[in-house]
Amino acid sequence: MKALISTEIYKLSRQGKTYYALAAIFAIEAIVLFSAYYQGSSILDILLDNLKQSFYFEGTLLNGNLLIYLILNTLWFHLPLILMIIISGLLTSEYKERTLQTVMLQPVSKWKFILSKYVVAILFTILTVLLLAVTSMGFSYLIFGTGDLVVYLDTLNFFSSKDAFFRILSAFACGTISMVFFSVVSLTLSVIFKEATKTWIIAAFFLIVSNLLLKVDFGNYWVNRLFFPKLNDTWQYLFYYEIPWDRVYFNSILISLYTLIFMGIGILIFHKKDIG
Repeated sequence: MKALISTEIYKLSRQGKTYYALAAIFAIEAIVLFSAYYQGSSILDILLDNLKQSFYFEGTLLNGNLLIYLILNTLWFHLPLILMIIISGLLTSEYKERTLQTVMLQPVSKWKFILSKYVVAILFTILTVLLLAVTSMGFSYLIFGTGDLVVYLDTLNFFSSKDAFFRILSAFACGTISMVFFSVVSLTLSVIFKEATKTWIIAAFFLIVSNLLLKVDFGNYWVNRLFFPKLNDTWQYLFYYEIPWDRVYFNSILISLYTLIFMGIGILIFHKKDIG
């Protein structure tokens, strides 16, 4: 199993599109920072002019904490989309290049082979989010410094710099679970559809529909609580004034279970499917 995982890591690191994808993620991050540097201050002054007359804020409101929060909001659609394209390529490229048949001629267990791909998909997703967290915090604090964080979720919430930093770290950790879910789904879709273009289209459709259903009220308490599209914004709960930790823990565990279910489906289908 270790040899299979090492091989998959090597293959992923040798794919040019892996680095193009990472570059695209960091380019979006750079655009957010660039836009904020030139226009963010004036926009904030307009929005919060009345509040500034009534309240005292420590430091400038256009600070690193706010920029990281904006990057979080910007990338929780773009990031899973890019990850789904890269992760699905772990298998679709092998179907396209017909190297899968060669691998299966070796004394390799099919379920171990596909499981190694899921493991690498999860590791790559975690590493990508970690790099995003490090770079966004590094550049945001370097350019804009620290200060109080203002967030609008139903109402305006204000957090001290220290509290904001803790919430941001927790949001990245919580958001990673959602990113892993979408990565696993994309690999399962590649097991089902095999061909790259079909898998990308279905993966993008899955992501778009999941984001649309996130805002839909199904009129049923349990559907609204348990349906997986309703879990993907769990990281936002970290920016309510009183964090509903029970909801955060419950949603994180539930989406992890959905991840295991999709992974199990993919392994079962691949194990039973004739490689051809």
